[in-house]
Amino acid sequence: MSPESAVRLKALQAAPLDAWIALSEDESRIVAVGRDYSEVAAKANAAGETDVLILKTPPSWAPLSV
Repeated sequence: MSPESAVRLKALQAAPLDAWIALSEDESRIVAVGRDYSEVAAKANAAGETDVLILKTPPSWAPLSV
């Protein structure tokens, strides 16, 4: 796993389940959390973040088998 992927995975593991989140431009940290897309976009913008990745986390994480 690349160092960038490991950092992104750590941020996602810290994210609340079943929520909308905004990740920083480098996808290393959560910059906003909310109930819906528009709330997260507004919070990220208010925090001065302009190029975020917004996504919905699942109700639970499925285990991975490799």
